[in-house]
Amino acid sequence: MLRHVAGQDVWVVEKGDAEIIRLFIHCSLGHHETLMPLAAKLPFAHNVFFDLPGHGRSAPWSGTEYHSDATAIAAGLLHGPTHIIGHSFGATVALRLAAERPDLVSRVTLIEPVMFAAAYCMEAHAAHRLKMEPFIVAWRAQDRYAAAQAFLGMWGDGSTWEDISERRRAALAARIHLIPAVFQAIEDDVHSLLARLAYVTCPVDLIKGSDSQEIMAAIIDGLADRMPHASRYEINGAGHMVPITHVDAVASVL
Repeated sequence: MLRHVAGQDVWVVEKGDAEIIRLFIHCSLGHHETLMPLAAKLPFAHNVFFDLPGHGRSAPWSGTEYHSDATAIAAGLLHGPTHIIGHSFGATVALRLAAERPDLVSRVTLIEPVMFAAAYCMEAHAAHRLKMEPFIVAWRAQDRYAAAQAFLGMWGDGSTWEDISERRRAALAARIHLIPAVFQAIEDDVHSLLARLAYVTCPVDLIKGSDSQEIMAAIIDGLADRMPHASRYEINGAGHMVPITHVDAVASVL
């Protein structure tokens, strides 16, 4: 159902009635349903899903700073200690909640977290910047389709631009402005999140695919080094979309 949370109209789905609570936060350009198969593989719980602003059935984003708005929405859906499971951009929101609202977080699972600032000054970060250049060029030229194509090539599910339908191409292009909207948060760490990770005391799962982008290993290392209770897991044969393509393997970690 559509709910007004933290100043935004977002689509929220809740399933199950149990003491254990889980909140699932999907990736950029995705929607809440992508993580439902994973939830179905886990022990029974009260599972909460929502579409990020501008995604799925939620209203277009109307806030001022996307990462802060997404974090406020997630916090607004919680009423007590919760296991938060985030994928990609969603994992960076989960990470921020663990740092800023420890009262609401019992455990955090970060699947392919795109907190690029954690890998800053590493060789992999320079390679990442180079790979992102086609996206940056297309975005600056206001070519939404070229930007969406470049982004899909790096962070998609392995599908090529030619593989997907014109409807999906249009949907990706229509939302592509939400990618640069979070650059300052995940590339530059404008919220000083990394400096606060040493105080994250809940258990932390760091999950990556063995075939993901090179920078992901550097991000996982950077985050694990900062958090005292972090455990690392790698899913063989998986890429960035590991919670969607390798549901059983990720569920076995959890």
